[in-house]
Amino acid sequence: MNNITIYILAVLLSFAGVILPLHSQERETKNVTTNPQGDDIFLHTIEAGQTVYAIATMYGVGVEDIYRLNPGSREVIKTGQKLRIPQKEVATTVTAPKEEMDYSFHTIQAKETLYSLSKRYQVSAEKIIEANPGLSVATFQIGKTIRIPSATATSIPKTEIQTVVKEIEYKIERRETMYRLTRKFNVTPEELLEKNPQLKNGVKAGMIIKIPVRTDEAVSEKVSELKERDVNALLATPVQMNKVDRIKVALLLPFMADQIGQTSTTSRFTEYYEGLLLAIDSLKSAGVSVDLMVRDVGATGTQRLNQVLNEPALKNVHLIIGALESEQIKPIADFAQQHSIRYVIPFTSKNDDVLSNYYVYQVNTPHSYLYVNASKAAYDMFCNYNIIFVDTYDKDDKAEFIKTFKLELTQKKVVFRDLVYHPESFSNDVLALMVPNKKNVIIPISGSLAALNKIRSPLRTVVEANPQFAVNMFGYPEWQTFTRESLDDFFFLDTYIYSHFYADNMANNVSRFNLKYKTWFSKEMLNTFPKYGILGFDTGMFFLEAIHQYGTNFEHHLDKMKYKSIQTGFDFQRVNNWGGFINTNIFIVHYNKQDYNVIRHEIKK
Repeated sequence: MNNITIYILAVLLSFAGVILPLHSQERETKNVTTNPQGDDIFLHTIEAGQTVYAIATMYGVGVEDIYRLNPGSREVIKTGQKLRIPQKEVATTVTAPKEEMDYSFHTIQAKETLYSLSKRYQVSAEKIIEANPGLSVATFQIGKTIRIPSATATSIPKTEIQTVVKEIEYKIERRETMYRLTRKFNVTPEELLEKNPQLKNGVKAGMIIKIPVRTDEAVSEKVSELKERDVNALLATPVQMNKVDRIKVALLLPFMADQIGQTSTTSRFTEYYEGLLLAIDSLKSAGVSVDLMVRDVGATGTQRLNQVLNEPALKNVHLIIGALESEQIKPIADFAQQHSIRYVIPFTSKNDDVLSNYYVYQVNTPHSYLYVNASKAAYDMFCNYNIIFVDTYDKDDKAEFIKTFKLELTQKKVVFRDLVYHPESFSNDVLALMVPNKKNVIIPISGSLAALNKIRSPLRTVVEANPQFAVNMFGYPEWQTFTRESLDDFFFLDTYIYSHFYADNMANNVSRFNLKYKTWFSKEMLNTFPKYGILGFDTGMFFLEAIHQYGTNFEHHLDKMKYKSIQTGFDFQRVNNWGGFINTNIFIVHYNKQDYNVIRHEIKK
């Protein structure tokens, strides 16, 4: 660990724990006002994975405002659908957030250009690009929304009173002297001689001389007048890499080392930290040098966090990783934005800061994005199958995923069947719905172990007794935790699951990591899904390698990142032209009946 400098504030203890993400609360409805440009409504084209709540939060309005303008959106919204969005209320109080005061929104129309928008809103093109860091030739598209900075605040040429010196011609009258001329025009003899060298030979009546006269005038600030072609070309300007020789990283987690008896969470955070150490060690061979600064920010509240954020050293780091809940995520995200530091949120999938903060990277995929991508992947696999959904009336139902998947099937005119589970007749009921001339896939609408246990053994019996039917089972991320009871049935039923994480313990890279972890820390990782040690390793490898290869502004090269993860895949997509990045990667994991191997297919957007 020669290239690792570690500053440790907390002594890390070994405790077991469960981590629960904080649920976002919907904002209160806001009043709608007319935007200064005269447009009180703009259009938003729904992208895959977006929800009404996320869209409302993105634009600073209330969900009820959107429901009111878009009847039917309360029940369902569809990818590609256009929503009418009110311009957010312009804040007028001194305590209003900056976001609320400085921007309106514009949906790009046909034939509009950066130049035409600059002229329309009287805002410089540079200011528009600054307000939309994701704006480029590729993203300046019809239907996309951009932020428009307030013209009054940023771009109208300022007018001020300045003293301007002008020259006038004057014919010297009889009896006038140098002294009288200087008094008359409030100038110095030196100024007169500078403009009129002939006065050195004396002041003579009838001479025409130049007089520098000072006057107060209203002068407008000069604004760069680029040609239309040059303005539009700003979208294609190459971005200079911000390369660094030694990467400085801050890990801010609630280790709670000073709270003896807090056994519910600390072990996972400790394990994440240990996985990050292994990533730093692995990168040494590639010549990557890292300074790691570790801080305990406390279990709750922001008192300890604020002390950390006030440390001068934190302003100079290139990457911040950490925090669990919005109470602490928000101040870290604001700090990162203020100091242009990339910020990785590794745990929670429910966070609003990513919707408006360019520097935020959310690793844990939000359920809405996960469900949409899983539904598309499932459609691609099963669109020609006989699809049977089974309702077992168990907890942990996947109502949102099932709703999303059924909508995908309905829009593409794929027929599916619903079956209500009855223990005494399930085998006959499911057999009656199967067809012999195509494959059949069985999908329980609950992800619980109880639901799985109800159907797996009867399904196996049906398949064994009726080999003319080809049957698959399709399930959920938590099924990874049921392999001790169900692995043999997973293989026999040729099972697929979707998940945003998967580590095959039989794979060579996973085995090597497990051995290295045990060698370094003299213990096994916690029996959790996902493994926090591997999560720390994967996130460390991805982001540190990104900075090493492409500089601190690596977001311009995300499409070039080819890291082969052990457990968590990465496919970061920008949420809008001014916001951060959400990881939309998912895996389809196949328990292959043919060779009893587990195959992980990476599905990218």
